[in-house]
Amino acid sequence: MSVFTRDKSFYKTLIALAVPISLQNLITFAVGFADNLMIGRLGDNAISGVYVGSQMQAVVQMFVAGIEGAILILSAQYWGRKDTGSIRKVVSVGVKFAFGVGLLVTLLAVLFPSAIIGLFTKEAGVIAEGTVYLRFVGFTYLFFAISQVMIASMRSVETAKIGLYISIMALVVNVSLNYILIFGKLGLPALGVKGAAIATLISRVLEMLVSVSYVFAVDKKLRFGFRDILKTDSQLLRDFLRYGLPVIGGQVVWACNNLANTKIMGSYSAGVMAAVSITGMLHNLIYVWMNGLSSAVGIITGKTVGAGQYEKMKEYAKTVQLIFLGVGLVSGGLV
Repeated sequence: MSVFTRDKSFYKTLIALAVPISLQNLITFAVGFADNLMIGRLGDNAISGVYVGSQMQAVVQMFVAGIEGAILILSAQYWGRKDTGSIRKVVSVGVKFAFGVGLLVTLLAVLFPSAIIGLFTKEAGVIAEGTVYLRFVGFTYLFFAISQVMIASMRSVETAKIGLYISIMALVVNVSLNYILIFGKLGLPALGVKGAAIATLISRVLEMLVSVSYVFAVDKKLRFGFRDILKTDSQLLRDFLRYGLPVIGGQVVWACNNLANTKIMGSYSAGVMAAVSITGMLHNLIYVWMNGLSSAVGIITGKTVGAGQYEKMKEYAKTVQLIFLGVGLVSGGLV
């Protein structure tokens, strides 16, 4: 018996989902990377300040990734049964969790930026630049959390390309505004790290508006309505907590690991932190592809199980194990 499934539809669906999801994740990271890259001309303190300030975004991103994972686990099964009503209820639960996380981290970042940056470094110049950046970029977290849940709702019904298009738009807006606001182009004053934060804020707000507009006004699969947000199904809430919390917990543990690394690096000079900021992007590149592949597999798994095709899922499982093993070996070789 072949260890790889001969079902061609599996590979077609995997590629159709994994590629746009991975690219969308990559572009989401690229928005933050654009800040680091374009701030590079302003010196080590500016680079390090933005790097430390962006750790809050990493925390939100990990939390939201866990919420997205929980949505996909449950929604994909209902999609296999074409039960869009239950998917809307699952997404509603996810929106509430994402809103709570986004609001909490936004408040912390905006109200206590100096204290947060000071947890990671004692370099006065880095704290000054990081405080300015975090005070403004902190407003983005709530918008980011909501937009990513909206995009996850589309992924759960196999509409994966929309998130990619929205993220491309956000990246173009962010890079363009970075150039204008950081360096003072088109007659505007040069704002430095503050300009980078404002550019990110504008791109995140636009990202949220477009994603929400698409889900509520354009999408024909879910037919999501604003009144759906207000409803909470107690059984689906329990399922979300039961199956979603382990996923969220795993992401949170990894976020804590990243924060610990930042704390360790913060004991070194601004120059060392600047170097870590740039080299850390290689890890992020690998992470986004693995995350995209796992999301695609989760959607296929949920849909197959939801349709009651258990024998086919056993066949898929062997193929998935070998694919992840291969990707892991390639990633290890790159590192």
